[in-house]
Amino acid sequence: MTLTEAHIDRADRFGAHNYAPLGVVLCRGEGAFLWDVEGRRYYDFLGAYSAVSQGHCHPRIVAALVEQAQRLTLTSRAFHNDRVGPMLERIAELTGFEKVLPMNTGAEAVETAIKAMRRWGLEHKGVAEGDQEIVVAAGNFHGRTTTIVSFSDEPEYRRGFGPYTPGFTLVPFGDADALERAIGPSTVGVLFEPVQGEGGVRIAPDGWMRRVREITLAHRVLLAWDEIQTGLGRTGRMFAFEHEDARPDVLILGKALSGGVYPVSCVCADREVMDVFTPGSHGSTYGGNPLAAASTLAALDVIEDEGLCDRSARLGAHALERLRAELPLARFADVRGRGLMIAVEYRERVAKQVAHDLAAAGVLAKDTHGSIVRLLPPLMIALDDLDAALDLAIPILAAAA
Repeated sequence: MTLTEAHIDRADRFGAHNYAPLGVVLCRGEGAFLWDVEGRRYYDFLGAYSAVSQGHCHPRIVAALVEQAQRLTLTSRAFHNDRVGPMLERIAELTGFEKVLPMNTGAEAVETAIKAMRRWGLEHKGVAEGDQEIVVAAGNFHGRTTTIVSFSDEPEYRRGFGPYTPGFTLVPFGDADALERAIGPSTVGVLFEPVQGEGGVRIAPDGWMRRVREITLAHRVLLAWDEIQTGLGRTGRMFAFEHEDARPDVLILGKALSGGVYPVSCVCADREVMDVFTPGSHGSTYGGNPLAAASTLAALDVIEDEGLCDRSARLGAHALERLRAELPLARFADVRGRGLMIAVEYRERVAKQVAHDLAAAGVLAKDTHGSIVRLLPPLMIALDDLDAALDLAIPILAAAA
């Protein structure tokens, strides 16, 4: 039994089988590269689903984490700590919102946004308790809690987890007219991803985000953009909603917020929305802890100081141009992207095998929905490394079409 096989066997024997990972066992990361236990180096073209946009083990973020870990890690929110205030101020300044509520995981942040919109609807719009409706998009992925899977239309996310939470209306992604038809007297919020990541890098038609913003304003309905995967530079702007100047009422962030060294998420909103939370109404033992705050401050510094938004825009355009020029496009369903958030979609369900073949060649990417391979390298990847990885990947992508 190889070292890789031994590690996989142990995980299979003692772990729940809720994932089907590729057959590599990673043990080290640096920048845009990962190494497995056999010593083989890979180009990381998944970026932990955008969580390591700054690169693996960025020295500035790691240094901030280590320094804070030696001083104070956790107090709970029963007390103040000297790191949470600076973190909240920094996020508020970056996003332009008055208030920030920190959590840990993306799903927790989405749940927080749902609660905020529901209570806002009760207190500010006069919707009766229990009648508050939220409009969501088909093909969405916002997490895996029982409430969130209740409004998923992916059968495997839902099967066996009922009874399902009511209060959600599904509309087609990218269809603003369908959204407007779905809004009724009890609608309090709209929760969309600007680009559907887990759905396969689904990009709505131009103008859709702006139209969604206009509709929600006209009907006095809160708009929440889930930018857990798209935010913080992934699409070539700090936030994806900036592509169409569609500032929401509620902004949900996570993943790259800490550069992949610690779970951090947050919800941003102005006072009218955020002030619906009162002591005891919501919280988290770890939310806003000193270790998370120190990591976040350093991670945001890296994004801005290293110009990662501009890098994402430039390198993403370069990668997409190469893929479209060098792949036999007539044999593919689509090749699309925004910034360094790219998808290659096949006409057949071959994506899982393609991901295995890419890994064998030294490029780690991930399939979704059977026919789509996503490419999301860290935003700091060097142009030469991006091209070298594409040199390996393009023949493999083309061969499967």
